[in-house]
Formats: sequence, C-alpha cells, structure tokens
Amino acid sequence: MSSEKEAALAAVPNDGPTIFDKIINKEIPSTVVYEDEKVLAFRDINPQAPTHILIIPKVKDGLTGLSKAEERHVEILGHLLYVAKVIAKQEGLEDGYRVVINDGPSGCR
Repeated sequence: MSSEKEAALAAVPNDGPTIFDKIINKEIPSTVVYEDEKVLAFRDINPQAPTHILIIPKVKDGLTGLSKAEERHVEILGHLLYVAKVIAKQEGLEDGYRVVINDGPSGCR
C-alpha cells in the first residue's frame, strides 16, 4: 500500500481524531510553513515531489473530502487554493507549481 493511501486511510473519519486533527492540535509534530485562523499548511513527511506541502482546514464542518463539499464550504475551499498560491510564492515557485487534491483512499493512486 502506498504511503499516500495509508495517510488517506488514517485520515478517514471515525469516532476518534484523525491524524490531521492531531497535527492541528500540535499532538503530532509537523513542519508548519503557513498557518492562519482557517488553515494549517505543513511539509509532507514522505514527499512525492521536491516541494510537497499539505494544506488542511482547521475546522472540518463535514468537509472530510472534496466529495463531501457543500455550498457552505465554498469560502474555505477558495481560501485553501488562495493559500496554495501564497505558499508557492513563499517557497520560490515562480515558474509554476502543481496542486493535487486526493479524495479518499482510491484518489491516492
């Protein structure tokens, strides 16, 4: 199983906190590259690219994957993409960058 698929499975909502909840709550260490009141961005511990940063919302509000998005999530979804642009500039990626959205364990292939 790929490490991205394992991470996706670990993040699947259940009765307890996900790995991402633990990172947001600083229970698991991470290398934070950006944080504001809405999102947290940190370096992937198993990067699949020279620059591999995860950007996650701090409050899920039912948004546990893009396939779960509802109209009420439009603002946070836009903010996540805007933050990707801010981080790309911060990381010196003027020549371009790729944004990937994995949705569920099968989306990590």
